Amino acid sequence: MLTHILVNDLAIVSGLELDLAAGMTALTGETGAGKSILIDALGLVLGDKADADLVRAGCERAEIIAGFDLRACPAARDWLAEQDLDEGEECLVRRLVARQGRSRAYINGRPATGAQLQGLGERLIDIHGQHAHQSLLRVAHQRDLLDAYGGTSELATQVAEHYRAYRDLDRRLERLHAESADRAARLDLLRYQVEELAALGLDADEIRGLDQEQKRLANLGTLQGTAGRLLQRFYDGEPSLYAELSQADADLAALGDLDPRLAATRELVEGAAIQVEEAAADLRRYLDELELDPGLMEQVEQRLTQVQDLARKYRVAPDRIPETLQALRTELDALERDDTTLEALAGERDQAHATFLAAAERLSAARALAARRLSETVTQAMQELGMTGGRFLVEITKVQPEAANAQGLDRPAFLVSANPGQPLHPLAKVASGGELSRISLGLQVATAECGSVPTLVFDEVDVGIGGGVAEIVGRLLRTLGGTRQVLCVTHLPQVAAQAHNHLLVRKLTRDGQTYTAIENLGASERVGEVARMLGGREITRKTLDHAREMIDRSQH
Repeated sequence: MLTHILVNDLAIVSGLELDLAAGMTALTGETGAGKSILIDALGLVLGDKADADLVRAGCERAEIIAGFDLRACPAARDWLAEQDLDEGEECLVRRLVARQGRSRAYINGRPATGAQLQGLGERLIDIHGQHAHQSLLRVAHQRDLLDAYGGTSELATQVAEHYRAYRDLDRRLERLHAESADRAARLDLLRYQVEELAALGLDADEIRGLDQEQKRLANLGTLQGTAGRLLQRFYDGEPSLYAELSQADADLAALGDLDPRLAATRELVEGAAIQVEEAAADLRRYLDELELDPGLMEQVEQRLTQVQDLARKYRVAPDRIPETLQALRTELDALERDDTTLEALAGERDQAHATFLAAAERLSAARALAARRLSETVTQAMQELGMTGGRFLVEITKVQPEAANAQGLDRPAFLVSANPGQPLHPLAKVASGGELSRISLGLQVATAECGSVPTLVFDEVDVGIGGGVAEIVGRLLRTLGGTRQVLCVTHLPQVAAQAHNHLLVRKLTRDGQTYTAIENLGASERVGEVARMLGGREITRKTLDHAREMIDRSQH
């Protein structure tokens, strides 16, 4: 539950620090005193969008810190552990709202994102605003409320997931069927392209080799002439390089007899002569094998022309033709397997649809049970809330399997008869503002009792209610406070008198500045505040006695 809250420089709050207790706590005060600022602060600290205009005038930032006791909230403890943010049985959440720049948030002293604040907030506090009843008119909200009451929210999520899986497979199958009209033409084209490229019969290395061979054949005369001149220079000419080196070898041999130090030089020259002789032999063999073959040249050029034509046709580099052939073969194989793929995909789709319908049937049965219980609970609450003879019914229309969607097979609708003898009609058509507020409160109390969130906040949900009905509303909230922490912003003395704890919100003016202060009322102070709510500006002894009686009566 919420144990502590500190607010600095938020709207008209300069500095505020409160310790909060279990049970039902009423927040009261004059209109405009700032009662809802505490609710706004809680919303901010638990992930609501930050607005720089909320920062108090003349200040650079607002700060909100909320402390929670998690002993009765295992869901929040588990979530914190999963996020690696846990600190045992207590949790401290801090939110900074800057006038300029981005706001920042911390959970147990560690930086947190807005999504993390919201994830934690969903497990700690449930806020019912004064206009919450308006959402009751929306079909989606009615369905979600029924699922929350019946504990079927998780099953509803599973149904939606199963439906999405089925629809994804169904759309994929539809797309493949639609494409099948072009499949035959594409198959013919692919088979022709694969045959055409395969007929080339060359890999990338061979294609590069063809280019080299064409270059060699085109320069055959240059190769023959230059090789012949080199042979003359090396060996066959007069004087030749070989003859010069042989003479030098003989000269060094004679000198070696006179000075042995020239032996190494002679070995180098002798080796050079041998290498020149071997090079000349290689050139002679090369020239013997080098023959001009016009037929070979024509053949190579034809092959190269074929390669280049196909490369232009398929818009790839010549050496990438084999890669293109492989890609086309892969696509061809995939298309030829499509018949098998379509059959397998149809089986997957049918199985996914069966899984979805089975889950939807389970959800439908669970919703039917929850609808009966909720109808009875809210009908009973209507009797207590001054709508004697009124009836509330959650009507569930079940659709055919082919019309099922992510919400399942059911179309829940909230029907109401506000007065005896009147037929049931949709909520939006028959309920006045006051009646809708009371029905909303009955629903909120009914659904809150089955939830796991430890702290419930009711922000002026009793608008439009008065007299004996207001006292009943107060008793309902007090009963709820027996098992959950309840914070209630109210203008009704009958509601405030039922609270276990009472906080008074005051608006003060000092040095031309407006401030909001909140104080925890003792027994006598509480009597005075309830009397003010009863009697307005002039508070008589009779008003005080009445206020004291209301408070005393609520304790029994």
